[in-house]
Parts: sequence; structure tokens; C-alpha cells
Amino acid sequence: MSESCKWLHQQLEQLPLIKYPFNLKDLPENGIYFFYEEGETWGHGGIKPRIVRVGTSKDGNLQKRLAEHFLLDESKMNFDASKPAPRERSIFRKNIGRALLNQRKDPYLKIWEIDFTSHKTREKYANLRNITKEKTIETEITALLRAKFAFRVIEFTGQAQRMGKTGLESTLIGTLARCPHCKPSANWLGKYSPKPQIANGKLWLIQHLNANPINQQDRKTLLKAIAATKLQT
Repeated sequence: MSESCKWLHQQLEQLPLIKYPFNLKDLPENGIYFFYEEGETWGHGGIKPRIVRVGTSKDGNLQKRLAEHFLLDESKMNFDASKPAPRERSIFRKNIGRALLNQRKDPYLKIWEIDFTSHKTREKYANLRNITKEKTIETEITALLRAKFAFRVIEFTGQAQRMGKTGLESTLIGTLARCPHCKPSANWLGKYSPKPQIANGKLWLIQHLNANPINQQDRKTLLKAIAATKLQT
């Protein structure tokens, strides 16, 4: 697993590291993305950046997914108790907010944990929400993501081949999560997550952490996808 993790990091270095601001139209419509976080380095020698999150999306949705993480449509900050907040469209944002609130021992974490995507839930718990506070937290999350995170992306068609337990996404996550050499820094924000999978791990992820690592066929598939992506950039 250690060698596979090192190999994955090295192969992805062929692709540009993308930071905010970026043009969504320069990104593929389908693919897998890999987030890096300032201050987080790999464990294979030197100070190369460590992958802290792997993600993908349904067909045709990659640009939208990354836009939601970085909140490129800032009109979505005009939410109230009747509308979902940006975190409801990005589990990455929700996880960062969880860690920030838990770090501060803020009791509002209980409200943050509620899933407000449905109208019924928003109506039921509307009286518990502090929208001004939520907007302050959302603004902080956006600033953190834009300043501290960067990503690489490989173009990859075929939703079934990308996503879920049987897709490449799970084996990529398993490769990173199970590497004994890559570890979080002492100051990694994820250590404050109320989710033990994140707090005791090194990725902003909860699922697929125990998946099998990439195999030889996966490597061939990745190299082909990376080469095709390079031709498009």
C-alpha cells in the first residue's frame, strides 16, 4: 500500500495543481479530483504535498461539484431558514465546518449536523437556526478552501467505473487511507472533526477507507486517463 500511495502521488504530479481562482470551463465534465491542503505533506521522503481528499461526481457534474466546494456562485450565500445552505450541497464544506465548530467546542455543532436539504426538515427545525452565524461559518469555510486547498483532476468517463464501492474512487481512497507512511500534520484541522474516521485518520473522508488499494489494472487505467487529460490541458 505504501508503494502504491507513493506511485499515485508521483503520477498525479504530471497534471497541473489548480488553485483558486480557476475557470470551470477548463475542467472536464467527468472525472476524479484530488485535493491537497497547505501544511500537509506525504510520508515518502521530502516535503511533497499530500492528497487529503478524493472525489468524483455523477456524469456531467464534475464542474458543478467543484463549484459547490469553492462556492463559485456566491449568490448561494443568500440563504435563509427556508433554503439549503452551501454545506448541504458539499459534504466537504460540511466536514470542514464540523471541525471548526468542534475545535471551538461550539454547541451549534448540533444544529450544523442536521441535514437541511429537505423542505420538511428545514420547516421542522427553522426555529433552532441562527442564519447569521451560519453565514459567518460558511464564509470562513469558503476562505479556507480558496486559500489553503488546491486540486488536480483526471478526466475519466463512465460513472459506474468511477463511483462507489466498485469504482476506481474507492480503491484510490483505500490506497491513501491505508498507507502507513502518510500521516496528518500536528496542526491538521481534520483532527478536530467529530467524525472519528476523519479525526483518527488523514483524509476528509468517511467512506471507502478500508477499500483494497489500486492493483496493476487500476494503474494502467490511471496512466491512460492521466495521459488523455494531459492532451486536453
